[in-house]
Amino acid sequence: MTGTDDVKIIEGVIQSYLDGLYESDAGKIASVFHPTSALTSVTDDGELVITPRDIWLDKVRARPSPKQQGLPRHDQVLTIDLVSPTMAYVKLKCAIPPRFFTDQLSLLKIDGSWQIAQKVFMTEMRE
Repeated sequence: MTGTDDVKIIEGVIQSYLDGLYESDAGKIASVFHPTSALTSVTDDGELVITPRDIWLDKVRARPSPKQQGLPRHDQVLTIDLVSPTMAYVKLKCAIPPRFFTDQLSLLKIDGSWQIAQKVFMTEMRE
């Protein structure tokens, strides 16, 4: 497999993630996040918050989807950095208005499959 093939597969992983966010489809999101993954961010007060994947997916299941609310998509993949045959980083922007996110995703190729191993993100509130 070439690096180009890996990038195409990673693009598919990211599309599943973004579709899952827009549709509030926890199953779609879970399919691309490793079970041990977590989300890391910093609160406005400077506190580090680490949320395990399954806790986050419970929140996704409980909220109305942006799609159901008729909200526009704001997906933008900024960079895909294929670091090695088994490691990549993706930086992207997405939104669930009025929250706009910048995500940095660490992906690992585990047993031949690209999975998101970690999500570090920041949030901006906009009108």
